[in-house]
Amino acid sequence: MTGCLVLSGVVFAHEGNTTKGNESLSGERVITGTVEEVRGEQAKVDTGEGQPRYLPMNLREEKGLPALKNGDRVEITVNDQNLIVDVHLAGEESHHRKVHGVLAQPLVTGHEKAVIQVKEGQQESHKISSMARSKVASIPVGADATFLIDEMDQIVDVTFENQATVDKAQHLQEKKSPLKGNFKKVSGVLKQPLKDNMIAVQPDGEKEHQYEVRPLIQEKFKKLSSGQEVVLFVDDEDKVTDVAFVEKN
Repeated sequence: MTGCLVLSGVVFAHEGNTTKGNESLSGERVITGTVEEVRGEQAKVDTGEGQPRYLPMNLREEKGLPALKNGDRVEITVNDQNLIVDVHLAGEESHHRKVHGVLAQPLVTGHEKAVIQVKEGQQESHKISSMARSKVASIPVGADATFLIDEMDQIVDVTFENQATVDKAQHLQEKKSPLKGNFKKVSGVLKQPLKDNMIAVQPDGEKEHQYEVRPLIQEKFKKLSSGQEVVLFVDDEDKVTDVAFVEKN
């Protein structure tokens, strides 16, 4: 279902626990199993649950960990929705910690990174695990949440803080991180490269316009020079959240 906040089965962060130095969100559990077969981009794991689990191979690849192979004993962390959070070989070092805060801004296109405004007032930037992107994207900007960070400093799970936060999230739903197609697209020529978080672009047939650039994508603009043709993706705060361009030879 599109455009709604799914609240059924919500379990809140304050019920979580800590095991072997790892913090976890409430409802998470660890399932052990044995890799029976590796085919293509997934591994088939017998967990004794009756039905096998199929693990995406990119979960370990994006962490730089060795690929799974037949016979491996694995520990699979799943959340309260029975979705995969993390996968490790039995005995392999792992470390999860919780970060309390709010999304400081909409996610950039692709939902690969997030900026969290923590309760002490600082901001933290984290990559988002491929398995957690849709869940993080469902959290509205400004809603109190607890983010689970793994040993690679990436977000692997998230949950609301409490029922009051869920109620607030319903009102903030329109600020949920949008898909790329929901951004305003501005095509034009870059007139002023990135300086003090700002750029200037002249759209076709229009006057030059200045835009503030979100911190997460400023690195992209550092390689662009005046005269470059660009397509900006601009959010509802009139800030640039992504850019497309053709590399100059």
